[in-house]
Formats: sequence, structure tokens, C-alpha cells
Amino acid sequence: MPPLDRRLVIVTGLSGSGKTVVLHALEDLGFYCIDNLPVAFLGQFEKELENDSSPLYQQLAMGIDARSPAESLAQVPVLLQRLRETGTATELVFVDAQDEVLLKRYSETRRRHPLSNENVSLARAIATERRLVEPLSEGADLRVDTTYMHIHQLRDFVRERIARRPLNSLALQFLSFGFKHGVPAESDFVFDLRCLPNPHWEGGLRDQTGRDPGVIAFLGRSAQVQSMIQHIADFLAQWVQSFERENRVYLTVAVGCTGGRHRSVYVAERLADHFKKTGKNALVSHRDIGRESSLAG
Repeated sequence: MPPLDRRLVIVTGLSGSGKTVVLHALEDLGFYCIDNLPVAFLGQFEKELENDSSPLYQQLAMGIDARSPAESLAQVPVLLQRLRETGTATELVFVDAQDEVLLKRYSETRRRHPLSNENVSLARAIATERRLVEPLSEGADLRVDTTYMHIHQLRDFVRERIARRPLNSLALQFLSFGFKHGVPAESDFVFDLRCLPNPHWEGGLRDQTGRDPGVIAFLGRSAQVQSMIQHIADFLAQWVQSFERENRVYLTVAVGCTGGRHRSVYVAERLADHFKKTGKNALVSHRDIGRESSLAG
């Protein structure tokens, strides 16, 4: 049997979404990485791991994409469960982005989509790939939407959310966002903060964010804001334990306001601070501060 602290991260998703960046970031952080592994080989690798305790294979990451046959891709969740049964802590990370952003990235880099050719347009190739990897998306432990990320933000995300997560622990992420830009697809819980006092309408605060002293002071004085934070914290304190008992690996709590710059940022920061003090592996990120889209991997 392999050591109980062996870890395998399977990285998959849409071509051009940044999954290659995720693999490279994990490799830089000490993971042994294999890219574009045919799914058929995953079963063979499972047998190899079962009889090998080499330190080289303590932290592993593998990239899988839609070039594997559809019937093989559908078997990935079964293969991952078998790996877990051997004692390997296994997680599936799905990297995604909006179609228009994928089109833009391919246009900027002039790279060819792996499923496109002279008879298949880029848009059609993306649609086909999305259909092929749908079983992996549905079974993912963590979904990463890189639509508004640049490469450095994604690398930071990988380091803090994936690589540094203590083995067999729940990574609790608080994600701020703006409803006018859409609800994050990776959300497990969504809380609407648009009923709270809005610093946008206060003199001198419009151009600040929920991390700036002026906005922090304004929202900190509001009993309504503090009550909302306490109610969300109490709700999560009850249910996070249930997710932990089910061996959940990742949990994303999204808090949204109108634009994703003031109220949601402030509340996400306060919630993360609260759960860190209780000993949870709590992280915070802000989707709509500095909205950029410059990934090409």
C-alpha cells in the first residue's frame, strides 16, 4: 500500500482556459507532473502506484484533456475512486473560462485548438470540447473559472488554494463578486449583499475598494453589515462540519454585491478572518477587482 500522505491532483478542463498554467505552477511547487496523459494509461498508473512507495510520487499532478475518447473520459470518476481506495488522496480540478474569452485567447496567441482543423471552426471545436469534458466538470472537486484572471493571479490561486492545502483538510474559499458580472460558476453557497449600505454613493469612497480604510470604516459602523456577517458565519459554522465529515476537499462561498468592489470585498475579508481564527483553512479572493483576461495556457 502507498503511504497515506500521497496526493494526486488531476487537472482537466477547456483548452485555452489555463489548465497548462495550473500544471506548470504545481510543478514549480514540487509536484511531479505529467501532461496530456491518455485516460487509458490512468488505470495502469493506478497499479503502479499501488506497489510503489517512492518519494518521487508523493505529490503528483496529471493533465487530461478532450483528446482522449469520450468513453474513456466518462470513466475518469470511477478510476479516481479506485485510486482513493488505494490510499492516494485524489482530487479533480476543472479549469474553465467563458467561450468568448477562449476565442479571444486563441485569436491573440494564434495557437490551434486541438480539436479544430480546416473543416472544424474554432467556435465549433470549443463547443465539442465542452460537451466531451462535461462528465469531468460535473464530477470535479474544484472548478476554477479563469475568465477574469491573469496568469499571476492563477499561479497565486494554485499555490494558496491547491498546493498549500493541508492533506485531508477542507479548503474554505470566500469569493467576492459583482452580480452585474454574473454569479461565479464555482460557487457552492451564494450570499446576496445588495441590501446592505452601499459605499458607492458615499463621497470619496466610490473609487476605493472593500480593502481600503475609508470603506472599511464606513461598513464597520453599520449594524446591518455586522449582523449579516454574523448570520453568514453562524450558518457556515453549522454546515461546514457536515462537508468535512463527508471528506469534502473544497468549498467556495461566494458573496456578491452590485459591482464586486465594496460590500462583497469587505464581507469576504471579514468572513475569512473569522474562520482563520477558528482554525479553518480559509482563503479569500476577489474576482471583480482589476478585471483582466490575459491567460493563454
